[in-house]
Amino acid sequence: MTNSFEADVRAGLSAEQKHLSSKYFYDDNGSRIFQEIMNMPEYYPTDAEFEILAMQSKAIFEALDFSQPFNIIELGAGDGFKTYKLLEYLVNENINFNYVPIDISQQAIDSLTKRLSERLPGLNIKPRTGDYFHVLKEEKHSEIPSLLLFLGGNIGNYHPDEADELLKLFHNNMNEGDKLLIGIDLKKNPLIIHKAYFDPHGITKRFNLNLLLRMNRELGADFKVDDFDFYCHYNPITGDVKSYIVSLRAQKVHFKAMDFTVDFDYNELIWTELSKKYDFEGIDSMASRSGFEIQENFLDCKHYFTDSLWVR
Repeated sequence: MTNSFEADVRAGLSAEQKHLSSKYFYDDNGSRIFQEIMNMPEYYPTDAEFEILAMQSKAIFEALDFSQPFNIIELGAGDGFKTYKLLEYLVNENINFNYVPIDISQQAIDSLTKRLSERLPGLNIKPRTGDYFHVLKEEKHSEIPSLLLFLGGNIGNYHPDEADELLKLFHNNMNEGDKLLIGIDLKKNPLIIHKAYFDPHGITKRFNLNLLLRMNRELGADFKVDDFDFYCHYNPITGDVKSYIVSLRAQKVHFKAMDFTVDFDYNELIWTELSKKYDFEGIDSMASRSGFEIQENFLDCKHYFTDSLWVR
């Protein structure tokens, strides 16, 4: 990770518009802070998707219309919190399926497997560690159909061109009739979105500034965190939430491990994250461009979020 981290930091902070990839938020401390974010009352996506999967598991299963045993392949399973209610319903109904969680982190997979084995002893779990597409290529040769899960609104973290590319890769590594359940955050009252991402508790600020601490620790940088601030902006027309770290003064930051120095102007920005929100027209267009057909949109009671079922 460190080599790609170094390369991405050097490239991002040398660019005319400085930027850092949001994937680097999630060191151990960043992951803990993100758990705090998910527990905030203002942060609606987690609760909205949990409600969908808890209250509509039966409807989701019936919409699959699989006439034989099937695989549920979860891409980036993490702690499995949201998926649990769907798995619980299927196990309790004696549905014949395999759960194949995939995550890049062996620790996450081990923890998830242990917890699910204890809580759902009837679950047939086949965990995999590694790259989504390596595992999907192997599963494509399976004789049984698959439901792919890409939950959490993660598609919103991709620029539309990158999202199309990712979804086309999913499509290319699925069989005819396989299905994709994709979590997508919806456009809504801009104030609700603003409060979720620019929270009054300062937790999202800590989450972003932790990236500076990570660079100090892992790359020998000398960021003075108090000389930086956090800003977040939502554009309700485009649906883009963009997050930034703001340099509060003209300053230089040296990376000892990289022998690399970065100049920051007064109030210069580092773009750290995109979290795109979609309307149904945008979802239709995204599915169509990547070769999928939308079967059904499952919504929470406030219509904040959808788990959208697509068929290949």
